[in-house]
Order: sequence, then structure tokens, then C-alpha cells
Amino acid sequence: MREMKTIDAVGQVLCQDITQIIPGVKKGPIFRKGHRIEEADIPVLLSVGKDHIYIWDEDAGILHENEAAEILYRMGKGENMHPGEIKEGKIEFISDCDGVLKVDSKKLFQLNSFGEMMMATKKNNTPVKKGEVLAGTRIIPLCIEKEKMERAERITKDGGILRVLPYKKKKVAFVTTGNEVYHGRIEDGFTPVVKEKLSPFPVEIIGQSLCSDDVDMEMAAIQKFLSEGADLILCTGGMSVDPDDRTPLAIRKSAERVVSYGAPVLPGSMFMLAYGKNNVPIMGLPGSVMFCPITVFDLILPRIMADDPVTKEEIDALGEGGLL
Repeated sequence: MREMKTIDAVGQVLCQDITQIIPGVKKGPIFRKGHRIEEADIPVLLSVGKDHIYIWDEDAGILHENEAAEILYRMGKGENMHPGEIKEGKIEFISDCDGVLKVDSKKLFQLNSFGEMMMATKKNNTPVKKGEVLAGTRIIPLCIEKEKMERAERITKDGGILRVLPYKKKKVAFVTTGNEVYHGRIEDGFTPVVKEKLSPFPVEIIGQSLCSDDVDMEMAAIQKFLSEGADLILCTGGMSVDPDDRTPLAIRKSAERVVSYGAPVLPGSMFMLAYGKNNVPIMGLPGSVMFCPITVFDLILPRIMADDPVTKEEIDALGEGGLL
């Protein structure tokens, strides 16, 4: 690549896209990389401030920004995504499905530490839609050493930085607890709210069991739904610390593994996550889920729907940014 005066560049080949910006009207390339400059192009180039331009000279040890962008895409690419158009050394990652974006934070940090290259992504565990942009990447200069790109690419020799886990269709069951609902003193207002929160996901509601504040009754309901093939069991009511709130105990006794009772998130701190037979998630939902538009349940649910196991360490880490 070499620089030369625009007025002397007729017949030369551009090594970069040339962008024209007209405020409120357009922003886009007027000439693409590889364009051979003609006499009529000179006034146009000068009008966008290009008194000097860069001409491409072949060099086996140097990569053009677009070639390097393709390598960055290979480094990032994982399951269920495709590339956008390469423009001015930039390329985007686009989701092929609804699901949860997973980002290998360590590899991303290593890439961005190399210098002269970058990748910006949505946060790890972000719910995404089909067609949504997941990340963008580019080379900072117009060209970069091939050897540097080869070193960077070794970061991802065992897998790309990004992947999208698609949502899986799940059979969902509700265990609604509380003497007040069981005996018909009040109407169950919790389940309709949770059903609305489930509506963006591929679910089939297979049943609801109303239980008193009796631990054995609650456990029996949970076990019944497990035996009937439920993929997700949601328990509502009885999740606070009052002496007669027994739902956490019923979940604990029914589960093979309790991940967490309590989460550093407000609202939703009394949330409970456990896994039962066949690794079926059992979730205890605090009352705030019924009243607040966003709680810890809304943070965890997409991952559960994508069969992405949630650990206690990940729940503990929600405290930063957990004031919703």
C-alpha cells in the first residue's frame, strides 16, 4: 500500500472503501476497494476530502483490512450465526435464531489486547433474536501484518469466541402454593403473569397443581410433574422467610441438586434454582416476579430455555448490575 496524490491516481486501484457523508441524507461508500480510478472520479474524491489516497501494492506479508476482517470473523464464528457484508474493514455477526448469546470473555480480551484489531460484542448471556447483530469487528489500520493475524488466530484454535444457543421447546408445569389460594380465599394472580413472561419462548403448559402450605403436598406435586415429563417446573408462593413459607423446603427435598436459594438481585432476592431428576430445572419464584417487570427470573429464564446450565458462581456474579 502506498499513498499518492489523488490528482495523479487515474488508472490506479483503490485499497480502501471511500465513504461520503451528507448529514441527514446519506453515509456510505461512493467507491469500493478494488475500484480502478477514472478521470471523472477525481473531482468526486476531492469533494469528500481525499487530496491523497492509498493505492494497493501487492505484498505477501501484508493483509488488507477486508482480508483481515475475514480472519476476525473466523475467530469469532460459532454455532447459529452468519456474517454480514464486509464494508471498510468491518464485518458483523448476525444470529440465525432466537436464543442466548454466549461469549468467551477470556478469548475476547486476548483478541482486543493484540492491538490494531478489535471485536465488540453484546454481553455474555444476552437473549437475542433471529437476524439481530451479535458483534462487530474490524482492523484499525488499512492493512496489517499477516504474521500478526496468524498469531491472533491461534487464540481460537479450539473454538470461536461466540455462539448462540437456540431456545428449546419445553413442557412447563406450575406448582402454586399457599393456603389462601388452595382454599379459594383469593384468586391465583401469579400464574397468568408468569405465563405472559413465558410467551416469547416455545413452551407447552402441561398442568398446574394448587397446594396448601404442606411440604408433603408440594413435594408430591413436583414429583408428579417430573414423572409426567415436565422439562421445567415453576413454583410460586411461599418463597419468603415467614415460618409458614414451605416452598423452598419442598424444592430442596424434591431436587437432586440445589444451585442457589437467594440471589444478589433486586427485585427477586428470594429466588431459588434447583435441578431435579433428569436435570429438570425447578425454580422457586418470589412474589416480586408478579409485580415487577424485570426480576432475577427474567435474567435466568432465557438460559434455562436454551438448556444452558446455570451455576451458583454465575448467580453470585449477578450482584454487579443486579439492582434492576
